[in-house]
Amino acid sequence: MSEPIRFYYRGSVHEVRDAAPTQTVLQHLREDLHCTGTKEGCAEGDCGACTVVLGGLDANGKLELKAVNSCIQLTPTLDGKALFTVEDLQQPDGALHPVQQALVECHGSQCGFCTPGFAMSLWGMYLKQEGKRPERKEIDDCLSGNLCRCTGYRPIIDAAQRMVELPKVEFNRARLTEQLAALKREQLAVYSAHGQTFLAPRTLDELIQLRAANPDAVLLAGSTDVGLWITKQMRELNDIIYLGHVDALKMQRQIGDKLEIGSGVSLEDAYNALCEYYPSQLGEMRQRFASLPIRNAGTLGGNVANGSPIGDSMPWLIALGAEVVLCGAAGERVLPLEAFYLDYMKKDLQADEFVQAVRVPLPRADVQFRTYKLAKRFDQDISAVCAAFAFRMADGAIAEARIAFGGMAATPKRAVRTEALLQGRAWSEAAMREAMAMLAQDYDPLTDMRASSEYRMKTAQNLLRRFWLETRSEAPLATQDVNAFAFSA
Repeated sequence: MSEPIRFYYRGSVHEVRDAAPTQTVLQHLREDLHCTGTKEGCAEGDCGACTVVLGGLDANGKLELKAVNSCIQLTPTLDGKALFTVEDLQQPDGALHPVQQALVECHGSQCGFCTPGFAMSLWGMYLKQEGKRPERKEIDDCLSGNLCRCTGYRPIIDAAQRMVELPKVEFNRARLTEQLAALKREQLAVYSAHGQTFLAPRTLDELIQLRAANPDAVLLAGSTDVGLWITKQMRELNDIIYLGHVDALKMQRQIGDKLEIGSGVSLEDAYNALCEYYPSQLGEMRQRFASLPIRNAGTLGGNVANGSPIGDSMPWLIALGAEVVLCGAAGERVLPLEAFYLDYMKKDLQADEFVQAVRVPLPRADVQFRTYKLAKRFDQDISAVCAAFAFRMADGAIAEARIAFGGMAATPKRAVRTEALLQGRAWSEAAMREAMAMLAQDYDPLTDMRASSEYRMKTAQNLLRRFWLETRSEAPLATQDVNAFAFSA
């Protein structure tokens, strides 16, 4: 029996009964609720004009408020959450919120089309800062998913600094937490409309049973990829199984020398946790992986399960020796991540299985690790080449070399011939140059809109040389100098 979608909106519980399960939040706002402050620009999560803030409770019942792109989020995923749009910023007495007032004072709007999205991204940061003046790096990260074609970003950045200087507006987190707790469902929720069903399990057992019974259903986590199937590819989807309410998939725990990250953990939370262990190696990759709204919505498990050959997480996960935990009716199965990818967009995944977690090895003193991303833009761009290197050293020689690239083959792939060449060798300039040449035996990259085959090969070889320059025993570069240019290409 179908149940309504229930979420907190504009001061009360809002129910939806007749929306298609594949309707986006943006469509519901503009077409059903006639709440047109939120704009559609790209319909693919790139421009930020549709940015809203979602409130939800994490696995421990703590309130989370995150900016996301409403153009690729599906309406049924709002169940049990709170939805805030630009209309919510106006104060009860009609006054502007400090975020809005700062944009006015700093001339942060011209045509105004993108302004609601900027305002919501800034409001998300305003709540996080709690009156503290944000650093420029924090502002850049916050606004990385918002594009403006006419104002320029300097006055908007000025507004981000000015907003905390204005009289503070409090947000009642305790009340919202109580309201969301009252909306929380304890068992499977089923929503059906327009001949399609949206299934939202709450426990791992429910998910296992649903997957076994519905092997053709689409598994939905952050919707940062599936959303584009709908808005850009116009695909007709089967029934949908939503993973966003399964608390067991949102857990992080240390198991021996590995950090296990559940497949429901957001990219932002996953990268933040990993940067505690690999701050210099993954800090810039975290920032460049995607915009903050995309990282807030997408999951590391979803990125791994999607298996794109140009995904930025897989090369460094493979280089580190990460494992993927698969779960199905027969129980758990653990694979080395590189063994999970069989061919272009094909995985070693049974019909009743799903990705339960990813296990990432923690740092070792004898392992030198780096990852690099080459793209046409610094922020929010898909890689032409993504490289990762993890060398285990012993007595001045390479005891084990792990080299992985994205963008160089049909899958994220290790350079097995190059690794074999380096095995047991001193990490010398001669070894490095031989390894650069050997990469041509491991990869035959394609030419596409992002890069030519020749460019990919040359830059892959140069990134290996760069790794040598940063990790060689003779006069190694200081860590801070490495970070200054390691991701600027």
